[in-house]
Amino acid sequence: MIDKPFSESCVQNREPILAVLREVFADCRQVLEIGSGTGQHAVYFGAGLPHLVWQSADVPPHHAGIRAWLDEAALPNVRPPIALDVSQPGWRSGRYDAVFSANTLHIMGWPEVEAFFEGVGEVLRKGRCAAAGAPPAYPSRALEAGGVLAVYGPFNTNGAYTSESNARFDAWLKARDPASGVRDFEAVDALARAQGLVLQQDIAMPANNRTLVWRRTG
Repeated sequence: MIDKPFSESCVQNREPILAVLREVFADCRQVLEIGSGTGQHAVYFGAGLPHLVWQSADVPPHHAGIRAWLDEAALPNVRPPIALDVSQPGWRSGRYDAVFSANTLHIMGWPEVEAFFEGVGEVLRKGRCAAAGAPPAYPSRALEAGGVLAVYGPFNTNGAYTSESNARFDAWLKARDPASGVRDFEAVDALARAQGLVLQQDIAMPANNRTLVWRRTG
């Protein structure tokens, strides 16, 4: 049994993120988490949202750590990680009515960010958010709702940093990998709109982060 990996930031942000997901995923049933990282979010959100089937996913080197958290939690609604590299097309064959990702877009290069949204556009179901045969929590909303994408992390606005801490974080990211960096909200929103996703909420979160929530239309 390997030692479980640990991220302090997951502990710090999990409660405010869960509060958002309880609302925006209320009518959903099958969720894909892109970039499960340590696995901490998967088990915490899986426990807090038992109506969801939570599919963890990341590149294979992270799978052992994710499985360590999942094995300890033994949650029936959290699935073992699937191999997911946004730049590779294999993961796009799945179908989900919600996608969640935290602290991923700023560690990708821009071509990978584009691939992220293209892939989400393929895997996110059209029409009702609730899976077929599963009674939605709010039927009147679910009949009109499409799939949901929720992304947590830091974002710029109109090309400007929203805080000094985000500016320092961006400098640190670029020193480590010049292709990475805090993304401009307007640029990622354009990628989402190109996939038929319309911004529903832009929620301020602790530590100068945001949760952006898009919903498929049509």
